[in-house]
Amino acid sequence: MDTKAIKKKIEGSAGFYKDSFLNFDYQLAEFNFRSLQPYFKGDLALELGPAVGQMTKKLLPEFKKLHILEGSKELLDGIPSHNNLVKHHALFEEFEPADKYDTIVMGHVLEHIKDPVEVCKRIRTWLKKDGVLLVSVPNALSIHRLAAKEMGMLSSEYELNARDHELGHYRVYDMDLLQGDLKNAGFTIHDSGGVFFKPVSNGQIEANWGPEMIEGFFQLGKQFPRNCADIFVVCRV
Repeated sequence: MDTKAIKKKIEGSAGFYKDSFLNFDYQLAEFNFRSLQPYFKGDLALELGPAVGQMTKKLLPEFKKLHILEGSKELLDGIPSHNNLVKHHALFEEFEPADKYDTIVMGHVLEHIKDPVEVCKRIRTWLKKDGVLLVSVPNALSIHRLAAKEMGMLSSEYELNARDHELGHYRVYDMDLLQGDLKNAGFTIHDSGGVFFKPVSNGQIEANWGPEMIEGFFQLGKQFPRNCADIFVVCRV
């Protein structure tokens, strides 16, 4: 494992989260939280890859103690401290927790990991026997990516676009690929779903859509989970 290269890649993409996020990116994080919230359990949680801490703010009131694990020290230092927050600066490949967790949240992280199955095998050992891992990722079969393929903007819905490259993604998942990696890591799938029906880009939504329309397309996504902007899976050991 070339940890030096991994750390360089993580720090290289940190600037995107600090400088290039749109308001709608934060709104999508809110929708991910609302989709995962019904599956939270226990008092001790771990958030993997919090970036600028948008999800962290939502998770803090949900648990007596929240740990966060971030590979970028720049991003980790930018997240405000709280009485029930414990920060860990380490790679997933190197982290050795002192505790086992009731809930682990992994939002928009797995697509950044070169060897997701091996990392998820490690994460599995961090959970309590009755714990839950909640994973969400961008979806290759989102309507906006399918439309981009038809328009000739992507050769395949699985092709990495400019934003994927800027964020340091290795792949774009669909539901079958995501569940396959998690099953190969030893998890059982308890539930799954989609987050936000997204026919156009984040920038187009931000420029042209009002809050009622955005909320409406979040609710609509529940009817078309496999074609939402994001997909999520609820896993148990």
